[in-house]
Amino acid sequence: MKPIDLYYWPTPNGWKISIMLEECGLPYETHLIDIGKGDQFKPEFLAVSPNNKIPAIVDYETVGGEPISVFESGAILQYLARKTGKFYPVNERSRVEVDQWLFWQVGGLGPMAGQTHHFRIYAPEKIEYAINRYTNETRRLYGVMNKRLKDREYLAGDYSIADIACYSWAKLWERQGQDINEFPHMKRWLDAIASRPAVQRGLAVGAEKRDPSSARMQDPKVQEILFGNKPKG
Repeated sequence: MKPIDLYYWPTPNGWKISIMLEECGLPYETHLIDIGKGDQFKPEFLAVSPNNKIPAIVDYETVGGEPISVFESGAILQYLARKTGKFYPVNERSRVEVDQWLFWQVGGLGPMAGQTHHFRIYAPEKIEYAINRYTNETRRLYGVMNKRLKDREYLAGDYSIADIACYSWAKLWERQGQDINEFPHMKRWLDAIASRPAVQRGLAVGAEKRDPSSARMQDPKVQEILFGNKPKG
C-alpha cells in the first residue's frame, strides 16, 4: 500500500490529521511545510492546498484508482473517517451529532482560540480590547464544551473525529489564558484523550520543529510571512 502524503506542520490543525492517521493505522509519509519560511506558498504545495494552509493530504489508494488530494482539516477528517469506517458513525442521527461538534470546532473553537493566540502572544502591539474579546469568547466556548461533557464521556457519544478536532486546540488552554480547573468535565476529557497512544504518536510528529517559547514567531521576518502576505491574483 502506497502511503498517504501528509503535508504538515506541528500546529493544532496539523495535529488533527497526524492524530487521525495514527488512530486509523494508515501508512503515511510526512512532508514538513515550514510555515515560518513560506513553504506554504510554493507552487507544489498550492497544487494540493490552494488556500496556502496546512494540513493537506494526497491519498493514492482510492476506490477509483486515481489519487485524491484533500485540504482543510475538517474535510480531511471526514474523508479519512469515511475511508476507514472509524470514528464516524454510519447511523445518520449519530453522524449528525459528530458533524455538529466538528463544525463547531472548525467554525468556532479553532478561529477564536487562534485569534486568542495571535493577540495574546504574537501581535507586535498588545491591544487590550482584542485580547479580552478573544480570550473571553474562548472561555465561553470552553463553558459550552464543559457543559456538553458533564454527562457523557466524549462530545458525540463514542470517541470521534469531533473529539480529535477539538482536542488539538483545547490542549493549549494555558496559551489561551484559560484556567482548566474551571472546566472539570473538559479537563477529564482532555486527560482521557491525552492518554491514548495514537494521540501521543500524532503529537510527536515533527515535534522537534515546534518552538515552545514562540521565540521564532516573534521574528519580524517570520511574522511578515505568516501575517503580512496577501494572496496574488
